[in-house]
Amino acid sequence: MSSMSKFKKLAGISAFAFAAMTMANSVNAANWRYAHEEYEGDVQDVFAYKFKEYIEDNSDHTLQVYRFGELGESDDIIEQTQAGILNFVNQSPGFTGSLIPEAQIFFIPYLMPTDMDTVIEFFRTSKAINEDFPELYAEKGLELLKMYPEGEMVVTVDEPVTQPEDFNNKKIRVMTNPLLSETYSAFGATPTPLPWGEVYGALQTNMIQGQENPIFWIESGGLYEVSPNLVFTKHGWFTTAMMANQDFYNGLSDADKKLVQDAADFAFEEIIVHIDGLADEALAKIQKASDEVTVTRLNDEQIEAFKARAPQVEEKFIEMTGDSGKELLDQFKADLEAVQNN
Repeated sequence: MSSMSKFKKLAGISAFAFAAMTMANSVNAANWRYAHEEYEGDVQDVFAYKFKEYIEDNSDHTLQVYRFGELGESDDIIEQTQAGILNFVNQSPGFTGSLIPEAQIFFIPYLMPTDMDTVIEFFRTSKAINEDFPELYAEKGLELLKMYPEGEMVVTVDEPVTQPEDFNNKKIRVMTNPLLSETYSAFGATPTPLPWGEVYGALQTNMIQGQENPIFWIESGGLYEVSPNLVFTKHGWFTTAMMANQDFYNGLSDADKKLVQDAADFAFEEIIVHIDGLADEALAKIQKASDEVTVTRLNDEQIEAFKARAPQVEEKFIEMTGDSGKELLDQFKADLEAVQNN
């Protein structure tokens, strides 16, 4: 056989092998579906698109992202994930609390610090976050991939608040979360559970007199337009969780499991950079957009008056969750203490 014939034969074999490999890759490639609770450009949206970026840059898979309202409210997308309609979902413990009561731990006021460096280090190193919570989510058919903070909680009210008594006779919107209701009851308010889609209108018509959210969400949702008094109580950070349908995740190849985990790690690191300074930027936008906005930052003495009411919420958490909740709370505190000591 001539050299040219050999070359043609080898080229043909190589072309066939490449075509077979490409066909196999296209057969194995999948279009995954991911839903979250926020609007375009918000923290969960940025996280989702960083996750998508990593998946698509490092595999033949594609990822379809659905934002708030496209597939329903928060309760809808978690049900769709459990049913396998969605592969991935981002949902805050505020809504997951009815499914996983222990997830309500994030709503014990003044348990979490509010300085960013401590919060980030806690999420990186906490045994409660990285070992205990995945087991709790797994019991509900969910693979917990990442928990991450979005921002300090800020309360908006129809008038400035500086003491618990100022909340008397005020209806404050809460997520459908029993412990968050207990928190605002402890603060002296009347907690009023409402789905997110009804909050703006309820504030506008004075059905409710306030709500809580991270400042970027208050800005992007325009809540300051109908609830212009911002109160920084320093009672906690808004936390969210990104997870997968467990049957879907367990059915992945080892390579794809690693891909998903690496993508979640990549998105976490990107979101930490994104939220640094985000609150200040959002507040500046709000103050530029409206001259009716007031900003109240509680001083140490004022905070102590609210913090004194926190133990009854902690007791309620233990009552709701039993021994598992008590063990998780103890671990949570130990993890926080370790971070703060370092």
